[in-house]
Parts: sequence; structure tokens; C-alpha cells
Amino acid sequence: MTPPRNHRLVALLAGILLSSLSLGVMAQARLHYPALHDGPTQDGRANSRLVIHAALDTPLIAPLLEDFQRRNPDIEIDYRNLSTLAVYRTFLDGRDDQRADVVMSSAMPWQYRLANDGYAQPLDSAAARAWPAWARWRHELFAITFEPVVIVYRRDVAEHFGAIDSHADLLERLERHAEALRGRVVTYDPAASGAGYSYAIEEARLSPRYWELVAALGRVDAALVGTTREMLEGLATGRYWIGYNLLGSYAREFAREHPELEIVVPEDYALVTHRLAFVARDARHPHAARRFLDYLLSEHGQRAIGELTPLGTIHPALHGPGSANALRERLGDALRPIDIGPGLLATLDDLKREALLSRWTREFQRAAQPADTPAAPPSETSP
Repeated sequence: MTPPRNHRLVALLAGILLSSLSLGVMAQARLHYPALHDGPTQDGRANSRLVIHAALDTPLIAPLLEDFQRRNPDIEIDYRNLSTLAVYRTFLDGRDDQRADVVMSSAMPWQYRLANDGYAQPLDSAAARAWPAWARWRHELFAITFEPVVIVYRRDVAEHFGAIDSHADLLERLERHAEALRGRVVTYDPAASGAGYSYAIEEARLSPRYWELVAALGRVDAALVGTTREMLEGLATGRYWIGYNLLGSYAREFAREHPELEIVVPEDYALVTHRLAFVARDARHPHAARRFLDYLLSEHGQRAIGELTPLGTIHPALHGPGSANALRERLGDALRPIDIGPGLLATLDDLKREALLSRWTREFQRAAQPADTPAAPPSETSP
């Protein structure tokens, strides 16, 4: 599979943007599960192999792979955990020794580009046909998780400044308590983070007060970082008190060990991102690949996602914590899943990116503290 020249150019230009879409610190790792049967299974099927490339840390995916293999003991599994950029580049390189059967990534625009350019094959199964139309593109590209973008703050913030339940609350706190919060707020740097940039594009479209919020962040000298991990670790140590636009699935996992943190799915509007998966058009093990994707879309597989990982589920039959149904019942139309469609390609447009980042920087710096009156570095204490 030889990638067209324009794909090589896109991959080159997208480097900085894509490299931060994951949590960061995500070195390449592998998981390997030999088939549980040495010979043919009871129904006569010969052993098969499945190669998965994904941007999902091995501790999160391992329980799902083990559950899938218990149900499919004839399949040997080779899982490679890569950065989102490496998932994209490795797929387009198309080397036989690195070719994936299934590709999964949270880099929604790049997954959509691959499917739109003909690199995915359709999945014709009952689960695929029943999958919600808003959570797929044709029958080739499927959202398998439901992951809100959240606000996280230290619980004692509510005692001093009031609880934060929405973007409007956050804006009010930043404007009213600017001095007290100076240096204590953290968010994505949209110029260095693909996630931060993607969220900025969506929020600029959704909220008429988005640019006021960006200005308020500048006014409190908000720290700009590249990953959700950096935000969570800073919140846990007390360096930061409020974090804006964190990936909710990772925040949920982190908060299990840090009960001092409060996670808020904003009630006025909440972006929702997805991990998108497809079976490669030229998969060397298409039967095993289709079985795995079908598993991820099945009620059982989705229940495993909900019970074994912090990743939210989409299946219409599920209503447990973190599921799309549970969040919709609580927040209704305030949930704004990022659409799986041509609009995703806009995030790859260089001119659009430059225009949005220029305005973001202008609004943030316009309200920032003057350079001749620097704020004192924050101490590692609670509010």
C-alpha cells in the first residue's frame, strides 16, 4: 500500500498537532496473546491472527483484549500501542511487517481522512447495522467510546469560590477572583496540543462567549500545557486549582486515586470526543478483524468497556455510569458529540488553523497581566 504524496505531506505538516492528542508519555508498547488453542477449535476453525494498532494505553486495552480472546480462543492477538501520529504514519507507510488489521485512535480528523480516502472496509453485521447513525460514518468508521471533555478542580475550591458546574460558572469565577486564581488555572495550549486545538475549534463554533473565556484565562495567567496528564498531575499536587478542558476518561481513572479532585461534565454544554475504529481495507486477517470490531460494537463488548475501563459507552442498551444514555438523561442537549463527518477535515486545513490560533493568542494575550508586573509563582497549597 503506497501512500499518495499528499498523505505524506499531511503527515509531515500534522506532526506537532498530532503528537499531543494522546496523554503524552506514551512510548510504543506491545501486547501479545498467543491463541488459547494450539489446533483447530471445536467448530473446526483454524487459528487466526489479529494485528491492532491503536493510541490507547496498554493498561486500558488489556482487559478488553483478554475478554475478547476468552470468547475467541482461536485468535492470536498482536497489539501495538502508538502515539496518534505514529498510528497514522505507520498505517500509510503500509509495510508488510507493520500492517494493521484494525486501527483505533482518538485523533478523529485523521481517522476520518483515512476512511474517507478509501482505506477502510465496510462491516456488515447486525451490530454494525444497528449502530447509531451519529456514531459512525457509513458502515466503515465507528465511534466505540463516549468521552466528555470536562472541568476538574480541587474540592476545596468550592469552599472558597463556589462550585463550578458549567462554563458560565468558570467564566464568572475567573472574572470575579482573577487575582486569587492567578497562576492556579491550567488548560491545553492549542498551538502545541492537537486535542486543545480541536476543542478550541468546536467551542468557538458552539459558544458565543468562548472568546470571553479565553480572555479570562489570559487574565489569570493560565498555564498552557500539552496533555491531560500534565493538568491532572498539577491539580493533584496543588500547583493548579482548576483545570479546563481535560479528557474525561483519563480524569475519571486518575480521580480514583485522587479523591481531592472533582470532575464536572459542564451542564451548559459539554464536548464529547470518541475513539474511532475501522477494519483496514487491505487487512491480512480480515475475518479476525471483523470479529474484533463486531465485539467492540456488541452489547457485551460495550459493557466490558464500561465495566473494565474509564472509557464511556455508546451502545443504546447500556445506562451505566459514563454511558451515553446516562449522560444524556442527565444533561440532554447540553452534550455535544463531535460530529463524524466532513467537518473533521477542517481541522487539517492550514489556513483555518492559522486563523484560529492567531485569534486565540490575541484574545489570551490581550487580557494577560502586563509583562512589567509578573505574578509571584504559586506555592503548593490549597486555596
